[in-house]
Amino acid sequence: MSRKYHLRIGLIMALSFMCCLFFGVQTQASAADATLVSQSNMTPKTYVRKSTKGGTYNLSLNGSAITFSKKTHSLSNYPNTTWEATKKMYMKKSNGVTYLYYYITNKCKSVSGWIWHGYLKTGATSTTVLGYAKQQLGKPYSYGANGPSAFDCSGLTKYVYQKAADKSLPRTAQSQYNTYAHVSKANIKTGDLAFFGGSTSSISHVGIVAGNGKMIDAQNYGVITEAISAPWWHVVGYARPMTLS
Repeated sequence: MSRKYHLRIGLIMALSFMCCLFFGVQTQASAADATLVSQSNMTPKTYVRKSTKGGTYNLSLNGSAITFSKKTHSLSNYPNTTWEATKKMYMKKSNGVTYLYYYITNKCKSVSGWIWHGYLKTGATSTTVLGYAKQQLGKPYSYGANGPSAFDCSGLTKYVYQKAADKSLPRTAQSQYNTYAHVSKANIKTGDLAFFGGSTSSISHVGIVAGNGKMIDAQNYGVITEAISAPWWHVVGYARPMTLS
């Protein structure tokens, strides 16, 4: 056989080897990271981070094959964020274990993605609760109003907790005081509720504790920030609708 023939055979073999490598790498890169077990919407529920190690991902679904993107956001960058989960997905990974993932969005709707549920714990942050309360400042008072354009005192607290923590409070100030665990003045925290009136059985007003002796409440002058110990209010006690991070 001629030298030219041997060179041609060698070139064909080299090209075949390179093609095998190329397609082998492509196949490995496009392999699914998990297999879908089930996916569904869920009643919106708020969470805070349980671990700083976690992060969110975009997921691509092709039939039952799930492929993860690179990490899009790290929980370490969101220490005071309340997340809302609206979808859930069970998936089986290559180790044969089934995992639960939530689709989460922060409350200001600027960050979202899928995350393993074990990186989260139920709850909300005081930063989120106070943030929603501050957004209502300046809105007018109207007896029986639940927002979003006007409020009475318990209408404001109910609206803020529903928006910030997906938590439904009773409608009246008296029922809010009766429902939740009471805390002493020395132990109040931002986001707790301050109650006012003639006695524990005659609650007539409620506000959201804002820190430094202040509260945000809806009264005759609208939604304002004022001192909890103002002379025109008689403090009856405090209650905590939920423990905030």
